[in-house]
Amino acid sequence: MELGLQGKVALVTGGGQGVGRAICRELAAEGVKVVVNDLLSERAEAVAAEIRADGGDAIAAPADITDPAQVAAMVATGSAAFGPIGILVNNAGVTPERRAKGGMPPTFIETGDRELQQTVELNVYGTMYCCRAVLPGMVAQRWGKIISIASEAGRVGEPRLAAYSGAKAAIIGLSKALAKEHGRDCINVNVVVLGAVAHEGIAPGNATSADATPETNERLKKMLNAYPVSRGLGRLSRPDDVSGIVAFLASDRAVFITGQHIGASGGYAMP
Repeated sequence: MELGLQGKVALVTGGGQGVGRAICRELAAEGVKVVVNDLLSERAEAVAAEIRADGGDAIAAPADITDPAQVAAMVATGSAAFGPIGILVNNAGVTPERRAKGGMPPTFIETGDRELQQTVELNVYGTMYCCRAVLPGMVAQRWGKIISIASEAGRVGEPRLAAYSGAKAAIIGLSKALAKEHGRDCINVNVVVLGAVAHEGIAPGNATSADATPETNERLKKMLNAYPVSRGLGRLSRPDDVSGIVAFLASDRAVFITGQHIGASGGYAMP
C-alpha cells in the first residue's frame, strides 16, 4: 500500500528504543524525515544514525518532554532541520526509574509521591506539551497527524498500575478532545493502545524481554493466555507489530479516522 508520506516530517518521542525505535525506522522507510527524541542523547543519536545509514533523513533531538521549554526547543530544532512537523507520535510513557526497577510494580498505596508525579508528568503533561508545541504549525499547514501510544491499562484498569492506568486514560480523553477541536484544521488525532510488548529495552530475564520464550520463562507462558492472538502465535507483540499501524494512521489513507483508540494488543481487551 502506498502511504504517500514521502517528505513529511515526524517527531517521535521516546524513539531511542523498543516501540519508538521501530516507529522511527518504519516512518523513515516510508520517506518521512524523522526527529528522534529520547531522554538519553546516546539512544536518540544511535537511532538517527541507523536511519541515515539506511539512506533516510533523521536527526536526534534529546529532551525531557516533561519540561515545556525543552519541548519547545526540540520542536524548533526539528523544524529548523526539516520544516514544520506534520506528524507527532507521543510514544514516551515509562520513566527510566520504573524501567530499571522491573519486576512487580507496587500497589497504589505503596507508591511514593515522586513515582506518582513522574508517571503523570511523563504521560499526561509530556503528551500535552508536545501536542501544544506542534499544533500551531499543523493548523498553519492545514494538515497534521497526532498519534499517541497508550496502554490497555488505560481502557480497562490494571491492579498495581493505578497511576499508569489513570495517566493513559487521560491521553485517550485528551486525544478525543483535540480531534474535535482540530478536525476543522484537517488534523487527525488517534491513539494506539498496546498490551505487553517484548523488546530490547526490557532487562533480560523479564517476561517481556526480547529473549524470553514460553519454554524458558514460566511467567511469559502464563501471560500468553491473556492474549487471544498470542495463544496462536506463541509470543507477545513486538515493536514491528505496532509501527505499521502508526505509519498507516500517519497517512491520508486514514484521513477519516480520528478521535479513536485502536487496540493493538492481540485481543487482550475488546471494549
